Amino acid sequence: MTVFTAVVERCPETGLYVGYVPGFPGAHSQGETMEELRENLREVVGMLLEDGPPKLEAEFVGTQTVEVA
Repeated sequence: MTVFTAVVERCPETGLYVGYVPGFPGAHSQGETMEELRENLREVVGMLLEDGPPKLEAEFVGTQTVEVA
């Protein structure tokens, strides 16, 4: 089993959850719930992996808080 980290945002216009795997071209999807998004991402990543292991263009490192005066 391979594990990928997905970044998840919520679209303010549609209310949909939007997720993508940083550095993995094509690994993105959306869903009305977090569970639906997770399943959609699992399906997309599974299809992409059928072509072999990805050559990741970036690596997820983390998040950071930025303070602005």
